[in-house]
Amino acid sequence: MLDAVIGENRLLAELTGPGGPLDRLDPADKARAQRLASDTLRGMERIDRLLQQHMDKYPPLTFRNILRIATMELCAGEAAHGVVNEAVTLAGAAPRGTAMKGLVNAVLRKVAATGPAAWDGLRVPRMPVWLRDPLIEAWGDAEIQAMEAAHFAGAALDLTPRDPADAAALAADLGGTLLPTGTVRLTAPGQISELPGFAEGRWWVQDAAAAIPARVLNAQPGERVLDLCAAPGGKTMQLAAAGADVTALDVSARRMELVAENLERTGLTATLVTGDALEHGDGPYDAILLDAPCSATGTMRRHPDLPFAKDGSDFGTLIELQAELIDHALSLLKPGGRLVYCTCSLLPDEGECQTDEALVRFPALRVDSEALALPGIDPAWRTEEGGLRLRPDHWPDLGGMDGFYIVVFRA
Repeated sequence: MLDAVIGENRLLAELTGPGGPLDRLDPADKARAQRLASDTLRGMERIDRLLQQHMDKYPPLTFRNILRIATMELCAGEAAHGVVNEAVTLAGAAPRGTAMKGLVNAVLRKVAATGPAAWDGLRVPRMPVWLRDPLIEAWGDAEIQAMEAAHFAGAALDLTPRDPADAAALAADLGGTLLPTGTVRLTAPGQISELPGFAEGRWWVQDAAAAIPARVLNAQPGERVLDLCAAPGGKTMQLAAAGADVTALDVSARRMELVAENLERTGLTATLVTGDALEHGDGPYDAILLDAPCSATGTMRRHPDLPFAKDGSDFGTLIELQAELIDHALSLLKPGGRLVYCTCSLLPDEGECQTDEALVRFPALRVDSEALALPGIDPAWRTEEGGLRLRPDHWPDLGGMDGFYIVVFRA
């Protein structure tokens, strides 16, 4: 998995589905493999600083990644003997690996002796320069350091209750924490499908920040609502649970299968459409939720592979697409209808700037900032143009949240 992320710029999400390298593993080993890959990516800067102390030059990528995974395990407190032996075995099994076994053994024994004690003294891993510099310009150096601390800490498991009134009871039943916005957070969940309430569809996995757009939309029973770019379906289920007549659209047939599976598990219903959002014309709708394709830079605490699989080169194309989607969505609204535009991005160009530019293109359009006055939403998160800016360093004592931008337009 690390070879594919670092060497081929692929995302972990692409590698964990059917046909991926984890297929042959049982659920427990699959979860452990995903955790090891994620933890290694999250701590890569520290790991490489430790390894470079013991090597004049780096070996080929596969062996370097074996060393990285083992270093992560050693610094997390795993028994040195087992970690080193397993890494040497892995190296020997790789093509042309016999000659590398001695290097892996020697380096890891040195890391085992000094690495765990040095680990906490190393700086918090930083975002890549191509992303860090524009974010510092947008938010400031201290704020970015706080975000990086949140990224390094990782993310807990967040659940959205099917019935919002069930949130407190669900938190008690699962031993979780009820967050101010109604999300239930678990810090040591184990296997998700084995948790109480999963099979019954009592809840679904959804970051606390990702659950806010649908709450802000405030769908009412019987309203005709469109969820554009709907997969994997968390927002669709929120809208359906509110009693709305929901149409969920996404361009990916495979991801729409996930939406169908989630709806079936939760006993909720929606009309599913696979197609291009820009070609959808089945309006008008009372309300539309547009979670637009974006850089996903707000999700790095949960997806530490993003800085390695992306380089920012496609962001300009995404920003243009977002503007096109806003314009098309507005054309599908009833007069007086509402559009929630959101992105899981930390870049103002994908959030605040999109709102400013939409208001120029559509002089009659207005921002409904009062729709943001919901329980748990800090007024300090509101932005100058009337949107909502969520950041990973928010709720530091509760474990943070994904980065999001959210705005409510009134046609």
